[in-house]
Amino acid sequence: MNYTVILFYKYVTIADPEAECKRQRGLCEKYDLTGRLIVAGEGINATLEGIDGNITAYIEEMKRDERFVDIDFKNSPGTGVSFPKLSVKVRPEIVASSLGDGVNPKQETGKHISPDTLHRWFESGEDFTVVDMRNDYEVISGKFTKTRHPGMHTFREIKEDVEKIKDLKDKKVVAVCTGGIRCEKATGFLKKQGFSDVHQLEGGIHRYIEKYPDGYYKGALYVFDGRMTIDMTDNASDRDIVGKCEFCGNKTEQYVDDDSTTPSRQLLCCDNCFSKRTDSLRLARKEVAVKQG
Repeated sequence: MNYTVILFYKYVTIADPEAECKRQRGLCEKYDLTGRLIVAGEGINATLEGIDGNITAYIEEMKRDERFVDIDFKNSPGTGVSFPKLSVKVRPEIVASSLGDGVNPKQETGKHISPDTLHRWFESGEDFTVVDMRNDYEVISGKFTKTRHPGMHTFREIKEDVEKIKDLKDKKVVAVCTGGIRCEKATGFLKKQGFSDVHQLEGGIHRYIEKYPDGYYKGALYVFDGRMTIDMTDNASDRDIVGKCEFCGNKTEQYVDDDSTTPSRQLLCCDNCFSKRTDSLRLARKEVAVKQG
């Protein structure tokens, strides 16, 4: 069986989030989907995995609802085990931020530009800067050329970290993120902070690398599921690997959880260093066990 992962969102008024949450849970269970789905008064956001035919059937049902008929469903190959279970919840926001009610994507966002337009700007040498609105650990495995990252470890930190790019207030900027959802609020916030020429990539990085797998995005795309990263090329050797091992500096796109910090963090670690760290940890645990008798 072949599996597909779909990524989608929409900012749209949902009068009864609890009722919609119940309906969405029923739909996902009907089609045996796993993943994460969030419903809020401001809209819906989800990443789901299922057998190809079941994903198609779910999308067809969603498009029968006038609120969701124009949702941009982004597809990528699944594994069947990208998610351990199904989670469908009601939340205050469909993507956690610190921006509150002061930023409403239904009222103000940056100017949407297509992947074609962004690619053309790169090709023609247009004067602009890509502002990556993803978390810092996402950017280390892949990013656009001409990228500035404000430094957020989580999107909640955008209010503080925007100060690090204030020199771009009078420049042309293009905000990017995985599928576009974070940019909807981020660009509205940038405009409120006085940024004068703000754009956002329609469909996010996902749509760009679908159309231009050998374009100006270099590396792999981090995703929040068991696959960790995706790329649209047939072979990773056909594109640039920009990620570097945290310990030895060798090229890698392998993420590991580092529990030596609180809270734990995700970092890049090559196979060789991962093996050494695993062996060291195993030895340390054995020594502790011996001391404890």
